[in-house]
Amino acid sequence: MENISKVLESGNSQEKIKILETLDKTDNPIILEKIISKLDDDDIQVRGEAFSSLVLNENDISNFLIKSLKSTSKNIRGFASLALANRNETDAIPEIIKLAKDEHSMVRSCAIGALGHLKAKEIEEIFLESLLDSNLEVRKSALHAIIVLKISVPEEKKNEINKQKDSEMEKLLLKLK
Repeated sequence: MENISKVLESGNSQEKIKILETLDKTDNPIILEKIISKLDDDDIQVRGEAFSSLVLNENDISNFLIKSLKSTSKNIRGFASLALANRNETDAIPEIIKLAKDEHSMVRSCAIGALGHLKAKEIEEIFLESLLDSNLEVRKSALHAIIVLKISVPEEKKNEINKQKDSEMEKLLLKLK
């Protein structure tokens, strides 16, 4: 176990990936914390492998992931919300909702996407508010969720979106009923 920690802390990317590939069954709290910390690794492939390891883990690790939604790292907050969504952890919805107003647009986008995936229909208003977020990715995540959850969008919001003149958003709008 000490060797695993050492590699995850100071190994090169290939070593980290090789170890992470073997950790999808762990329920060791120390190792889980290390895996979660790799969601903020410099190497995107290491982040992806850490994400995969957490999503595929069949143990009850939701408490670790929920706790990490309060991380100081925007990557950990964002990717942990998506990991929880991919694990269908509906108990995490109240904590993920808090990230819908995060200062970082990447975290807001991940949170809105996660909430849409978890079919958190009770937060219709947050999805509708996010349609007018300052960040395009957040607006797209909100519109995707609204389409999937069949939430009705008031005409004035649709007009507001059209004013933004974004072709991808306009295409998505056409999918609204």
